[in-house]
Amino acid sequence: MVTLNDIRSKFTEYFESNGHSHVASSPLVPRNDPTLMFTNAGMVQFKNVFTGLETRDYSRAVTSQKCVRAGGKHNDLDNVGYTARHHTFFEMLGNFSFGDYFKDEAIPLAWNLLTREYGIDKDRLLVTVYHTDDEAAALWKKVAGLPEERIIRIATNDNFWMMGATGPCGPCSEIFYDHGDTIPGGPPGSPDEDGDRFIEIWNLVFMQFEQHADESRTALPRPSIDTGMGLERFGALLQGKHDNYDTDLMRSLIEASANATNSDPDGAGNIHHRVIADHLRSTSFLIADGVLPSNEGRGYVLRRIMRRAMRHAHLLGAKDPVMHRLVGALVAQMGQAFPELGRARAMIEETLKLEETRFKTTLDRGLRLLDAELEGMAEGAPLAGETAFKLYDTYGFPLDLTQDALREKGRSVDTGGFDAAMANQKAMARAAWAGSGEAADENIWFDIAENHGHTEFLGYDTEDAEGAVLAIVCDGNATAAAQMGDKVQIVVNQTPFYAESGGQVGDAGLLRTDTGAVQVSDVRKKAGVFVHIGEVIEGTIKTGDAARLHVDHARRTAIRANHSATHLLHEALRSVLGEHVAQRGSLNDDARLRFDFSHARAMDADELARVEVEVNEYIRQNSPVETRVMTPDEAEALGARALFGEKYGDEVRVVSMGKKPGSGLGAGRDTYSLELCGGTHVTRTGDIGAFKLLGESATAAGVRRIEALTGAGATTHIACQIAALGAASEQIKAKPEDLAARITALLAERKALQAELAETRRKLALGGAGGAAPVAEVNGIRLLSQVVTGVSAKDLREMMNEQKASHGSGVVIMVADTDGKAAVAVSVSPDLTNRVSAVDLVRAAAAELGGQGGGGRPEMAQAGGNDPSRADAAIATVTKMLEAL
Repeated sequence: MVTLNDIRSKFTEYFESNGHSHVASSPLVPRNDPTLMFTNAGMVQFKNVFTGLETRDYSRAVTSQKCVRAGGKHNDLDNVGYTARHHTFFEMLGNFSFGDYFKDEAIPLAWNLLTREYGIDKDRLLVTVYHTDDEAAALWKKVAGLPEERIIRIATNDNFWMMGATGPCGPCSEIFYDHGDTIPGGPPGSPDEDGDRFIEIWNLVFMQFEQHADESRTALPRPSIDTGMGLERFGALLQGKHDNYDTDLMRSLIEASANATNSDPDGAGNIHHRVIADHLRSTSFLIADGVLPSNEGRGYVLRRIMRRAMRHAHLLGAKDPVMHRLVGALVAQMGQAFPELGRARAMIEETLKLEETRFKTTLDRGLRLLDAELEGMAEGAPLAGETAFKLYDTYGFPLDLTQDALREKGRSVDTGGFDAAMANQKAMARAAWAGSGEAADENIWFDIAENHGHTEFLGYDTEDAEGAVLAIVCDGNATAAAQMGDKVQIVVNQTPFYAESGGQVGDAGLLRTDTGAVQVSDVRKKAGVFVHIGEVIEGTIKTGDAARLHVDHARRTAIRANHSATHLLHEALRSVLGEHVAQRGSLNDDARLRFDFSHARAMDADELARVEVEVNEYIRQNSPVETRVMTPDEAEALGARALFGEKYGDEVRVVSMGKKPGSGLGAGRDTYSLELCGGTHVTRTGDIGAFKLLGESATAAGVRRIEALTGAGATTHIACQIAALGAASEQIKAKPEDLAARITALLAERKALQAELAETRRKLALGGAGGAAPVAEVNGIRLLSQVVTGVSAKDLREMMNEQKASHGSGVVIMVADTDGKAAVAVSVSPDLTNRVSAVDLVRAAAAELGGQGGGGRPEMAQAGGNDPSRADAAIATVTKMLEAL
């Protein structure tokens, strides 16, 4: 049986043999379209080529593009598992022409591939064309020999493709397969077209017009071709299946799910296995491309997919996390075509296991919360939609699980209210979503790149160079010249300045011409050109001028040391914490380094110390830092680590540093750190100088952050700490090595002295220079009153207890003056509480002291105030209250 891997290979090999460049799939996170959450079609990575904003060194291409449709307007999530052809993840096979060939070559290429290479019976095929596209109809007759009745003209937009409201557009021609009259359904364009007899397998888009704002269309000077054929749907056809989930690839994942859950793949839980198989692909590929589960944006959609799959595993009876155990089966099936899966396997497994472990708790909690919400509701009343949404959004409890649980109780959910709450939440999420990060929304830079080409970077070898000023941009507009004081963005043909990328900040320095100078504060890369951002500090800068460019050497040196240290840090973290550690972000500037990495918990002091020691060991090794340029395949074979989610070109820079203990392990295997990186680095690890951790913290679920210093910053920090240690030792009169023990002893001594002082104060307050506290008889009640100083509120209560014990029947009031604050306590003997409460007396006294309230029991109460000078007034108030009894 022909496998999906065979079908993919044959497709790409066929078009390569017909002059097409095989272009690797772009990441699922689009880098050139801020309107898309995920790559959802094969042409996404070529969008700027089709619009003319970008050119490539090839004019025809073939791809197998990974796609996700689970968010925004392209959202198939809710149908997955219940239909034969819906997926969240799918592969789109496509061939493209960028102004090279058109209909007269695209149609024969498609027909010959289907009928000759794949062996499909041509009598089973029919096509649709846009109703006015006589050229395509004629070609289908000529090339394929199709009769008129098997060339169906469609007058709707189903057969006319548009990139947007304006821009490139053109008619489509779709190829359908006829499963025969034993399957219900009619041909496209008929009332029964939604049946399963006629299945679309390939769509050819003829991009030949430009749509204008006034709704007019003009012919494109270089018409192009964009095609798409879903691998899963086409694979089902070639394997004689009517269901995509019965293909070899999906079947292998379904069986892996059944084995992991100890259940029948074709039994009552078959839909659960289908959902798990599909969602395993989308979640794994998204994680490999750098997306992590979160509560907003892409991470929100990923978490929803993950939890949907995990719920189905729960319904299959899985007691422990399952999804991470299936990654190996996926890598075995798709790892060869998509090597990023293998590179990210540890990270994928760790993320899935962590999320499913958390979700198990969420499920149990959600069921308990649901039961609590149902208490007190009328019999049979539906659960409010807002409540169901709260369970979903706040606690991660899915709507369908809520509905299943309620169905058993004869209840339903107000889905209209749920949908309204969901719509509101999605609107807020869309508003908060920042887009794809590298959106080409400033066409001016594409124009500059088109006119002048990309900037050549010289900064790996030098910090000083000459170049020509190609463009000057002020306030978003190109200008021929800029004067002193102008804020500018300048493009030169070649530069030693590094543009911010891969966590390394852009360089700073000076750009000087014969007539002026620019202080460069930052450099960014846009559309392939390096944009030098700064201010004209002398004279005038003009386009066409020859320029001398000087990078700030001290700043670059510090940045370079921090960047190289992150490579050693990355490897040390993997050594100490495990292979699941992967970089999730970094920032390397001249002051410090910041490194984000995947890890489920906080690091303890021992782990941090081991990481710091290991990094410094390799710094002291002072081994050379080597850089090699090679193909991605060669780098992968060498074992180089790639940053997940990054897209690499035909050549990559591989940076290696450090040698593991022992040698002779083989090419690349004795290297400590081996990573794909385009940044600037030290010449030898010893140039980093030193490495000092500052701290470790959390940035998101499953992501930790380390901050550190290198070089002079690290040694200065250590020197400051040593100086502080020396000053403390001098002050305490102890050697540094004895300082901890001496401090412990001093703290114990201080605690004992504080206790002794408190006891002395109590004795002085009770005995006092004035003798015993005065006792008066008020309305037949013995009243002891006393004002003390330097006694805390805590001590006042203990003193009160002592007075009560010796006073017998009666009332005791004590007021303390402590550092300008007042405290008051009142005691009433048990035989008098039926006449007066200590709480009432203490509240009245507190009011006199500038306080309010007070609490306790009828026998004992305490309060505070702001004015201890009113102590006598407080006692007088209590006396009057006793007189009034």
